[in-house]
Amino acid sequence: MKFTRQASANWKGTGMEGIGTVSTQSTTLDKAQLSFKTRFADGVGTNPEELIGAAHAGCFSMQFSFILNESGFTAENIDTNAKVLFEDGTITNIHLDLTATIPNITDKQFQEAALAAKAKCPISKLFTAEITLIATLA
Repeated sequence: MKFTRQASANWKGTGMEGIGTVSTQSTTLDKAQLSFKTRFADGVGTNPEELIGAAHAGCFSMQFSFILNESGFTAENIDTNAKVLFEDGTITNIHLDLTATIPNITDKQFQEAALAAKAKCPISKLFTAEITLIATLA
């Protein structure tokens, strides 16, 4: 399978006082506000790090579901939280916290599937940052 998705950003002004927007092809984000405050302080809008976290959590959850299905399991619920750590101008760590409800799976099978999803997730493969994972079977 091959496809292309796109997103765009617009920025006006300086890095600190300027303001920008981000939009996605699907229009889920349509000129969502982006600014210094939304990135480095509290402000209304989004920032690259939380968008990376959302993309990573979503991609990982889908990959985990595919791996479960290949092993004959179907999750009732998968919750993934991604914490993106930004230090000194670099994203140094992304921590995934997975909690899932999966009937009839052992903890060993669950942990193996979670680690496989972390390794196979297309978004995980993009990063040079360390990616850590805690997986909790509910």
